[in-house]
Amino acid sequence: MINLKSLNKIACTGAAVLALSTAMSATASDLRLKFAGTLPLDHPGTQMMKQIETDIEAADVGLKVSVFPANQLGSGEELFEDSIRGNIDMVAGFIYSHKDPVLEINSLPYLASSWAEMDSVVRNKDSAYNQIMRESLDKLGIHLMENIPEGFTGIVANKKPGTWEGVGEKGMNIRVWSSNVVKNLVEMMGYNATTMAWGDIFPALQSGIVDGAICCTSQAAYTIFAVSDVGKYFVANDAIIDISSYYISQKTWNKMNDEQRAVVKQAFAKAADQLFAMNKANDEVYRGKLVEKGYEVLVPTDAQKLALKERVQAEIWPQIEPTVGKNVLDRIKADAS
Repeated sequence: MINLKSLNKIACTGAAVLALSTAMSATASDLRLKFAGTLPLDHPGTQMMKQIETDIEAADVGLKVSVFPANQLGSGEELFEDSIRGNIDMVAGFIYSHKDPVLEINSLPYLASSWAEMDSVVRNKDSAYNQIMRESLDKLGIHLMENIPEGFTGIVANKKPGTWEGVGEKGMNIRVWSSNVVKNLVEMMGYNATTMAWGDIFPALQSGIVDGAICCTSQAAYTIFAVSDVGKYFVANDAIIDISSYYISQKTWNKMNDEQRAVVKQAFAKAADQLFAMNKANDEVYRGKLVEKGYEVLVPTDAQKLALKERVQAEIWPQIEPTVGKNVLDRIKADAS
């Protein structure tokens, strides 16, 4: 027979187990998220990271965010790899193709040719581009939240390229990122190409190791280079879109409950909408600021841009097919037609 003392002991033990279980449940839902980026501290993209932090924490769903901009936790490639491992939870940055060649579509020249096309191709979650990106990233353990076109990537240069408006010998060595399609593009245009990480561009331009770099929107060219009196020319051929993305480690996404996921999704969507509108408005503004700072902004005519686009799609697009696959390129082409 169980006496009163035994019953009390059982009751106390049960209460302790219940309290411990409740405490563990509460702890499991409280997550501290590391949110890393590559843009400078005063860049609008970094400011938007702080807004995302504020919006997520204000929802009070057990999520806290620590923001690490300006390559504090590594380069874009390193952040991508650390997110796959689950060491970094959320990232705002460019998605490179070093883990899956299909992601080379992120650097495809003339993926879009205007801000309206950027919206319908890059931001539209139902576009072939977005579907392909999600399929590839899912396999790697990355959950894609939003793509944000920052604008068209131009060339920052210390000297004026020859035949800058199209194809022809430039007599210049310029930096490209780790993308074969971008390397093929600039070499077709007449430049010599040197592959270089983002963090090495500034000192390389400053010291003259390279003559220029295909790297930046007008806004980034101004805020990173012009304000520091590095570079003299900005070639705005509008061939490649500078696409930043918000993505989350799938390991982190799996830890969140439905309420937390909804809050994070809403915070990123709000930031992406605001940042795209801001980037679009700032494009011409910062081209003007570059001129004020002493830069010469080189803008081809519409006819020159069209001629380059047609040549690129005829010569460069087929070169990417062995890398990304015929099916992927056909899906991109079908969306563009």
